[in-house]
Amino acid sequence: MNPHKKAGQSAHTDVVGAPILTPPLFRWPPQPQASLRWVWTAVLFPWGFLFLSLAIFSWVYLTPPLEEMATFSWTWPAQIWIRNAALLFLIAMPLHWWLYQKRGQGADQKLNPIWQPQESGRFLFRSQLKDNIFWSLASGCTIWTLYEAFTFWLYANGFVEVKTWGDSKAYLVALTLLTFFASWTHFYFVHRLLHVPAVYRVAHALHHKNNSPQPWSGISMHPLEHLLYFSVFAIFWWIPAHPVLIIMLGFFQGIGPAISHSGFKEVRLGQRFRLASGDPFHQLHHKYYEVNYGNQPAPFDKLFGTWHDGTRA
Repeated sequence: MNPHKKAGQSAHTDVVGAPILTPPLFRWPPQPQASLRWVWTAVLFPWGFLFLSLAIFSWVYLTPPLEEMATFSWTWPAQIWIRNAALLFLIAMPLHWWLYQKRGQGADQKLNPIWQPQESGRFLFRSQLKDNIFWSLASGCTIWTLYEAFTFWLYANGFVEVKTWGDSKAYLVALTLLTFFASWTHFYFVHRLLHVPAVYRVAHALHHKNNSPQPWSGISMHPLEHLLYFSVFAIFWWIPAHPVLIIMLGFFQGIGPAISHSGFKEVRLGQRFRLASGDPFHQLHHKYYEVNYGNQPAPFDKLFGTWHDGTRA
């Protein structure tokens, strides 16, 4: 028996959980019940609701008042940076500790059977963890915060209308769902751009040093890649929204990759607690580079012939 083979992976697959199927939302003929179930379980629960809940809490308790953000200064963007960095740390570090330092579940549900050396000359400070933390905080959180701060400045100065829950319930519910899909759409096309050879060599190669991604690898990127990746905030420069959705988009872009890059399909604590984490679809991109540029919930890899379902066929 192959010692590296994991539960859910056969001799004909390259990743746990293969074959990776197209979401029912994009299948023909339409499957309305399956599509609604998929939106609930794959888009909203648990991580979509977590980011939305964190955004509501952050807007109420951890974000300066909108009127204060009408004038640029260093104080209120610094407060936003601290909030973003702290929440990223509170999610990425426990994941890293459990999965890679303690190895609390061994290789169970690990998407790459090889434990990439954590100390290597390919990384800053000869450490994958230190390298990833440096790029995530110094460049990632900074550029994420600058985009978020500029977006808030536009709203605070009336350049974009602030929508409130009291008079825009249906609009905001629909926009919340669309925000996730807008992020996935933006990611696919930006990611294709990052694989243009010249751009790849200058910027994206830094992220791909992580052949076996770990939680802190999620937004460990070159500053040029961060500028492109977080430019998704521009959708709220034109589309009126509630400030909570601006924060939620930042969490989805900035914290979500720590979960999807965890390297494990599930986090398991004991026999009963299981939580979906790593993304097998994106793991295949880190293995083969020229497939799965987007995310499984978006149809673009299927449309453009770059979908890899994890089977060796």
